[in-house]
Amino acid sequence: MSPFTTTQSAEPSLHRGFYALHLDPILLFLLLCISALGLAVVYSASGHSMPVVINQAERLVIGLVVMVMAAQASPELYRAGGPWFYGLAAFLCALTLLLGDHAKGAQRWLDLGVLRFQPSELMKLAMPIMVAGFLHLFPMPPRLVVVVCTLLIIAGPTALVMVQPDLGTSLLIFASGSFALYLGGLSWKYVAAVAALIGAAAPVMWARLHEYQRQRILTLLDPESDPLGAGYHIAQSKIAIGSGGMSGKGWLEGTQAKLDFLPESHTDFIFAVLAEEFGLLGVVLLLALYLGVVARGLYIAARAQDSFQRLLAGALSITFFVYVFINVGMVMGLLPVVGVPLPLMSYGGTSIVSLLAGFGIMMSIHTHRKLLES
Repeated sequence: MSPFTTTQSAEPSLHRGFYALHLDPILLFLLLCISALGLAVVYSASGHSMPVVINQAERLVIGLVVMVMAAQASPELYRAGGPWFYGLAAFLCALTLLLGDHAKGAQRWLDLGVLRFQPSELMKLAMPIMVAGFLHLFPMPPRLVVVVCTLLIIAGPTALVMVQPDLGTSLLIFASGSFALYLGGLSWKYVAAVAALIGAAAPVMWARLHEYQRQRILTLLDPESDPLGAGYHIAQSKIAIGSGGMSGKGWLEGTQAKLDFLPESHTDFIFAVLAEEFGLLGVVLLLALYLGVVARGLYIAARAQDSFQRLLAGALSITFFVYVFINVGMVMGLLPVVGVPLPLMSYGGTSIVSLLAGFGIMMSIHTHRKLLES
């Protein structure tokens, strides 16, 4: 039997396994590894609270179920339903401004009685689907009129989320749509024009920011100016990261979170807990897992069958990278504190479900392509 015959006979076996459920085994393995590490660190950061860990595990299970369900739908279904999903998410974001629950000075949650969630998390999925589907209708690279229309599609929901106020999520929504546009072959002259426009609008945007948002940016430039106030989070985070050294203090042995020096230790600043307890080696391991997820996503995008699938998978992959980059940069004092959780590590609900749903869509793009080729 030739090597070619062996390879061909192995392929249907793979289809009968993970691909029969439209799941990508490599991507699934990486996501489960990150999730398991996240549960371990959440347990330590929450003060060894089993209820918190159980809640996180339940949300991960729900997210995984949603991911499997999302993977079963064909990419064509997402393209056809994209405008409806986008419209629903935009409507819910607008409704949140009118009827949303207030928490910590923001109005981001919508309570429907049986369900309480953040509509902005739905928009993080709806935006790249909508933009990729819209660009799919036109030749690549897009002409100026298509670029302008796409920017309008992106700008509306971004503004709705920004005024909640939720600067971190609005940046991710803007990024998810912008990356789909960029991957469509956007000319550099358009990129430069948009950058110049944002720069020109910076004074207006600064004036529209809330006082605490301006204070976070000023604290980034000089974190020692208010070490017990606005700069407290960053100062304690840097202490935790630096004290971890090469191999860390050991699991459950971190002092910054245990002694309540580090605020939001099991949510936005969980990366600092990981660095303190597992050191540089733990940080490198986590970043390697994240890099593996991004690389796999870009591989799926590169092998996609049409422009919609390619732009969608690419945008989801790069937005995930931005997700990680913003949180790590924030915790290390390189970026302002904007309240972006660390994917699959930070304690949270809606963000985990929407994130895993995105990976389900990515798996759908890859596995449906495989079945068509077989």
